[in-house]
Amino acid sequence: MTINKVTIKDVAREAGVSISTVSNALNNVDVLLPKTKDHVLRVAKKMNYIPNLNGKNLKSRATKVLGLFITSMQGPYYGILTDSIYKECEKHGYELNVFITKNEQNALSNILGKRIDGAIISNEWIKENHIETFEQTDTPIVFLDREKASKTISSVVFDSYRGGQTVAKYLINQGHKRIAYIHGYPNLYDDIERFRGFSDTLKATGIDFSEENRLTGYFEEAASYSAVIAFLKSGKSLPDAFFAANDLSAIGCIKALKAEGLIVPDDVSVIGFDNIELSEVFSPSLTTVNNPIARQGKLAVQRLLSTMQQEREGRVEKLEGNLIIRNSCNINKNVLI
Repeated sequence: MTINKVTIKDVAREAGVSISTVSNALNNVDVLLPKTKDHVLRVAKKMNYIPNLNGKNLKSRATKVLGLFITSMQGPYYGILTDSIYKECEKHGYELNVFITKNEQNALSNILGKRIDGAIISNEWIKENHIETFEQTDTPIVFLDREKASKTISSVVFDSYRGGQTVAKYLINQGHKRIAYIHGYPNLYDDIERFRGFSDTLKATGIDFSEENRLTGYFEEAASYSAVIAFLKSGKSLPDAFFAANDLSAIGCIKALKAEGLIVPDDVSVIGFDNIELSEVFSPSLTTVNNPIARQGKLAVQRLLSTMQQEREGRVEKLEGNLIIRNSCNINKNVLI
């Protein structure tokens, strides 16, 4: 059975008023008597009238919708981030559309096709030539995964380089010299910066990082578990400590160490990154770096709206984390204090 969509003409006919009166009532234009406005709105509701947003948007050239472009929703980070962005959008009268895609053309068609008013992007498939197009078309963008700033483009990123430095300094002060690193996904900004800060600090203190101690955990508990199990069974020397690129990887690492009969932190220390909720209640509780994820989402919306309203040009903002010391790291017993 075909159901015909109710139009503004249908509402006007049913209410016994003109089309312009219905339009004024629906758009809250203050030219009608309250009694007339209430009558029209009751009729529209009764008839299940749905406004033609496409028509409205063509006139106003605005959708009142922001887009979040990511490649995954896996892991606590994306849940916290998306929730924070949605709440800030709602606060400012915007809807949020979440696009989980690795298809650059899909992303570009939604951004440049004006289906949204502005975009928040953490998507490695958006390349430099795409960014040039955004700049040429004055498209409002906030990046979460790279440092870019221009007239309409901003970045709100974590200071992951400094976070990596913080972890390295802490482990070194605990007497750890042979430290393994569990990577996330290759070519991701935060992972690259975390490792760069970590390895630069080791080098500056005269400690060499051995490539055989570089594992890949894809920011996932299961993948990190498998990587650590394979490492332990390979016969390589046990590191003093493992630095995981995020907390899920650190938890996977600890489970693998336990499965092989090792005690954390007595036999080996483990440190994570992000300070997700599970990190505090896991056993042992996880030493980690607290990343202000919710603040990143909130600021991303604020920067985007500021650019859209032409209040200021784009800029790069770095959010610094802080070390949370719990029970998964210990002083290296092999070092004389």
